[in-house]
Amino acid sequence: MTEATSRPTDRATFPPPRNCPFHAAEGHLARREPGPLTKTTLVSGQEAWVASRHADVRAMLTDPAFSANRVDPNFPQLAKRRLPRKETPRTLQFMDGPEHARARRAVVGEFTVRRLAPLKPRIQQIVDDHVDAMLAGPRPADLVAAFALPVPSLVICELLGAPYHDHEYFQARTKTLLSRTGGIEAVRAAIEDLRSYMDGLVTAKEANPGDDLIGRQIRQHRANGTEDHGELVDMALLLLMTGHETTANMISLGTVALLQRPEQAERLRRDPARTPDAVEELLRHLTIVEWISSRVAVADTELAGVPIMAGEGVVTMNLAANHDPAVFAEPDDVDFGRGARNHLAFGYGAHSCLGQNLARLELQVVFDTLLARIPTLRVAVPLEELPIRDDAASYGLDALPVDW
Repeated sequence: MTEATSRPTDRATFPPPRNCPFHAAEGHLARREPGPLTKTTLVSGQEAWVASRHADVRAMLTDPAFSANRVDPNFPQLAKRRLPRKETPRTLQFMDGPEHARARRAVVGEFTVRRLAPLKPRIQQIVDDHVDAMLAGPRPADLVAAFALPVPSLVICELLGAPYHDHEYFQARTKTLLSRTGGIEAVRAAIEDLRSYMDGLVTAKEANPGDDLIGRQIRQHRANGTEDHGELVDMALLLLMTGHETTANMISLGTVALLQRPEQAERLRRDPARTPDAVEELLRHLTIVEWISSRVAVADTELAGVPIMAGEGVVTMNLAANHDPAVFAEPDDVDFGRGARNHLAFGYGAHSCLGQNLARLELQVVFDTLLARIPTLRVAVPLEELPIRDDAASYGLDALPVDW
């Protein structure tokens, strides 16, 4: 029996709190120290293994013995609620094996670097329009409300062909779904509302497919004889929900991280060719989506030398993995010259984030534009007064007062 399997279960509330947006909490990093895996009790009452080392997380995410199926009753829950199986959307991020491969293959072409490149001028226009409005508005401005949230919301709406004037409707419901503390009835109502909304949108596009992602998917499925209304609804719902919240959080937190490092920010301002590497480093350092890579074992297996039995859950601490000194030298430092794209901010393997290339493109345009157009931008309150959103699947800020 290994040290990890003989160690008493940690009865502290899990996940541990993350009280500062810009530093990994000791409760996260300490998980790497005792051994390759530790065991814990989740807020749901379940016991689960915790993987916090970079190599172990990557190994698990490429092992077919671990499933992403969140409707499995043994899947590790990081919230106290659980929707009934029939009410859980069947999106590709919850699928495994051939089913997942087919669903992902149908849409992955929409998110290649080549496919997204023509969108850059439109993204630039959206960013510039919101900078113009912010500069013309009251000061201090809330960067979250005025910029960080509407920019990716408008981008994903245009990509899908969803009316932007509905953005407040789906943003409010997405926030409910991503919260780990919301009640089950609120979650159920949010899912019903979003599914009804997307069902109506897909139905309208089936009658008249346009040149947007949903329209192209409809025509592609019809050509292949694979059209499935419910699958299109769930796919579009997933993209709508995930296509704005995470990027918005990265914009706000990434902006603060830049403003706290004026010398590095100035180097980016003088040489925007450095921005792609800076984006990767901010993604690694902040790791705003930490738990999405959690899995449940569907067969007896082994991870990092520790036996894992079928039905046991494994929770991944991606923030700790992205600060693993065995992979990243001086991992708590922010080094825009690091050039490391082997972080786990977008997950890893077959289930890595479908929209990661779009997120990278948006972040590069956003940071270059803010640095160039508002060189005197500053956070208008002490950092400790920033309202941290730490009760959701995507870590971020509820508001970011800025001035210039």
